[in-house]
Amino acid sequence: MAYSHVRMKILPSVRCLFDKMVQVKVDGLAPHKQVQLRSKLVDDRGMIFKASAVFKADESGQVDVCRAPSLGGSYTGVEPMGLFWSLAPETPHSKLLKKNVLTPTLVEIEALCGETGKVLASETNERGFMTEGMKRIPVEEGRIRGVLFVPPGKGPFPGIIDMYTFGGRLTEPRASLLASKGFVVLALAYMGYLDLPTNPKKLDLDYFEEAVTFLRKHPEVKGPGIGILAISHSGGMALAMSSFLSGISATVCINGCNANTVIPLHYKDIVLPPLPIVIWKLKIKKFRLLDVGDMLADPFLEKCRPSLFPIERASCHFLFAVSEGDRNWNSALFARRAAETLRNNGKESFEVVTYPKAGHFLEVPHMPFCPSGFHGAVGTNVVFGGEPKAHSEAQLDLWERVQEFFKSHLDNKSTC
Repeated sequence: MAYSHVRMKILPSVRCLFDKMVQVKVDGLAPHKQVQLRSKLVDDRGMIFKASAVFKADESGQVDVCRAPSLGGSYTGVEPMGLFWSLAPETPHSKLLKKNVLTPTLVEIEALCGETGKVLASETNERGFMTEGMKRIPVEEGRIRGVLFVPPGKGPFPGIIDMYTFGGRLTEPRASLLASKGFVVLALAYMGYLDLPTNPKKLDLDYFEEAVTFLRKHPEVKGPGIGILAISHSGGMALAMSSFLSGISATVCINGCNANTVIPLHYKDIVLPPLPIVIWKLKIKKFRLLDVGDMLADPFLEKCRPSLFPIERASCHFLFAVSEGDRNWNSALFARRAAETLRNNGKESFEVVTYPKAGHFLEVPHMPFCPSGFHGAVGTNVVFGGEPKAHSEAQLDLWERVQEFFKSHLDNKSTC
């Protein structure tokens, strides 16, 4: 076999946005021979992620990952982006970290001879976060800390506040990619970033109100209302903002809780205590991993009602995204309770979408699956649940739903 004739192509281009699909093709192979494809990336912390798949070349000596099934490795079957979403960390419980969205994530792909293991061809996919002409503006105004992304072109644009997990500091990939779809997005930090406290004793909703005011007044933002996109603990913050603050038209809560958690939340003379923990429901899994998925009490219990967010006060539209395999906490129960509250108060401006077998961290498409990792509130590694393929499919579906949801509701209609 003449290795010099083997070529790998990444189509339509080796450069793309992170959320885009690519086609990996290998030509010049011996017909019907096995070939292994391996993918690898090194994240901004230096953590290495790898995946592999075994294919059989067709009669013309080609492997097209979009048509050929993987016969083994990190995944099986026809999965066009399997070499990306199945990337797993060499160091267990590591979540892919992208600090600098000004540089792309590089995914190296190699084709190896199935018999000798010799590298036949290789290519690198540059998966970026910023479109040409997009502005990335650090924000330190008043108490607000974060980064503002403004899309290219003539504004004003719909505005969205993007918030991440408890202890997540500032995370920019989702915000920058969302801005590439024609939104002004404020990636908002609320702890552990710049001069924000790492271990606050309480959270003040006034801080989030200041962020809403800042974004609504921005000259590039089309009003009158803005959107909120949040996951996990910040999903609760999004529900609190929607309940108490004005100027919010659309809220996406991904695997959040309908009651306050972890630390007290203050707003004017109102204090919402954290939801009680049921310590005996803690489970210890293999390798001393904790399963904390059942440790929060049902928010509808009488003793828990002081922690509930009064979302019946909100008049914005809600999209609740729920992973049924979530082991961070009982997202499905919390979404049902939120829907019940809204329905009992005559509100139908909400949608609940559920994803069987998906885990906690529903992120942008093709982000590697994270089954376990460090939990900011627990202080150690926990299981996050889910199955890789189902999780990947959920991320694809949700990303499109989020964009359509915000396009539908961030216009000149009335706000809460």
